[in-house]
Amino acid sequence: MAESMKGLQRSHRCTEVSTANIGETVTVMGWVQKSRNKGGIIFVDLRDRSGLLQVIFEGNDIGADGFSKAEKLRSEFVVAITGRVEARSGAVNENLATGAIEIRATELRILSEAETPPFPIEEDSKTKEDLRLKYRYLDLRRPDLQKNLIMRSKVANLTRLFLAEEGFLEIETPMLTKSTPEGARDYLVPSRVHPGNFYALPQSPQIFKPILMCSGYDRYFQIVKCFRDEDLRADRQPEFTQIDMELSFVDVDDVIRINERLLQKLFKETIGVEVKLPIQRMTYKEAMERFGSDKPDTRFGMELKDVSEIVKNCGFSVFTGALEKGGSVRGINADGQGEMPRKKIDALVEFAKGFGAKGLAYLAISGDGSFKSSFSKFMTEEELAALVTAMSGKPGDLLLFAADEDEVVFDVLGNLRLEIARNLDLLKKDVYNFLWVTEFPLLEYSKEEGRYTAKHHPFTMPMEEDLKLLNKDPSKVRAKAYDIVLNGTEIGGGSVRIFQNHIQEKMFEVLGFTKEDAYDRFGFLLNAFKYGVPPHAGLAYGLDRMIMLMAKEESIRDVIAFPKVKDASCLMTDAPNLVEDKQLAELGIEVSDQEK
Repeated sequence: MAESMKGLQRSHRCTEVSTANIGETVTVMGWVQKSRNKGGIIFVDLRDRSGLLQVIFEGNDIGADGFSKAEKLRSEFVVAITGRVEARSGAVNENLATGAIEIRATELRILSEAETPPFPIEEDSKTKEDLRLKYRYLDLRRPDLQKNLIMRSKVANLTRLFLAEEGFLEIETPMLTKSTPEGARDYLVPSRVHPGNFYALPQSPQIFKPILMCSGYDRYFQIVKCFRDEDLRADRQPEFTQIDMELSFVDVDDVIRINERLLQKLFKETIGVEVKLPIQRMTYKEAMERFGSDKPDTRFGMELKDVSEIVKNCGFSVFTGALEKGGSVRGINADGQGEMPRKKIDALVEFAKGFGAKGLAYLAISGDGSFKSSFSKFMTEEELAALVTAMSGKPGDLLLFAADEDEVVFDVLGNLRLEIARNLDLLKKDVYNFLWVTEFPLLEYSKEEGRYTAKHHPFTMPMEEDLKLLNKDPSKVRAKAYDIVLNGTEIGGGSVRIFQNHIQEKMFEVLGFTKEDAYDRFGFLLNAFKYGVPPHAGLAYGLDRMIMLMAKEESIRDVIAFPKVKDASCLMTDAPNLVEDKQLAELGIEVSDQEK
């Protein structure tokens, strides 16, 4: 039967008790991690969010009734314990913050009993994730998850302090807003008051940020929930959190400088990692050509090399055919992997096909300098030697080549270098390589829609020197856009916004919007821009992704208190679920029998 804690007040969290408290009487409260009855003496490991503390129960100190009560303790019972702090009588436990002390209990209250949990509450749990997520309230008691959420809270608090000192105002933007179909799929919310009409949950505060700039709040931020109805993977959730900011009277360098100092503070004060400033910058073009990715992982080499000129006149039709169609031939050098078994090479070929490759050409350089290749019979010794030289190949290396249109070649080799790095354990989690990627294309051509679409969003400012290309060759226009990349993961991105009416109208024209279309979708913003708009720019971080990398986790689910699984459902609450017909009727919605 549960007891009251009336008259008791916790004096310390478990790991707040130290050798400095020896001889003092303290009151601690928490969960029983483990209880060991040694006959006449009971050892209990007490756990709260701060860590573990050993408690000793003996009849001489706690009395016969108290000892009898202590004999009933089981895992996850919630207890309050008063006792004296002593130096540990046994060997000091170096693995515990409280390993040099113990509490000799003089009073015990069982505040709550517990059934046997469906899995052990322990670090590095081997329990299947689905079971852990079903019982998330138990999973969240595990020290490693608690450490992640404590880290997340610290990052949020440090961010608020830093941005406040930099003159930012924290301003909330609406959760119920207007659907703007550009971008990912919206979550829609039906309106009871306006039958047949829908709100959308915000994919980001994107449409409200410039309005705040127009309203004179020249530095805004918020740590905000965002929603996207898209297919999930390890670093995506239907609801996620952004650190969102917008600044007036700034250009690219101003936004980057403030955010470099923010990152430096967060990583130093949270995980003790020094971020050297300025952070390296690389243009989108250079990133694609060197790494095959606009979010390159620079913790290892294996960079792409363009060998199109070397092979343009060779006898290998796979290479020459790609070049004739306007594509390229590029390769990567898997250093020291020349003896890779054929079975593993074949697995890499299959991996490459998953990214659009028709195949993958390889050339292995043996220890004696001889070549073993899938295409050697189509090329002369001189041509092969020139290819190896261009790839900086040496005895013991494995050269891998893709030939296709640039987009496919980049995708194939960019992912292939990551796959090989994973296989060779080159992706060290204790290394933090930051990189700004800049000068993204403003537009990308959609074959499905037969028009250009915005690479970021329709309000991204083109680089001034490229404005003339909007009429001639829109695909070559670069944007004043920038992403911050950490270890091959984009943790944030932003851009300078268009604030001049004639550029905005031109942008809409290139995107295929009529004036009516533009006002139908973004009228409230365009109207705001009629009344004096300052130059402005912004950036938003994916907070979940940043914490995932800080915590060296594989999935953002491990840094979110109550995440969804891959089908966007919550295993703990069974959301989403059916609602009563009465609720649907109020909204004027019918659900077909098939959907039920």
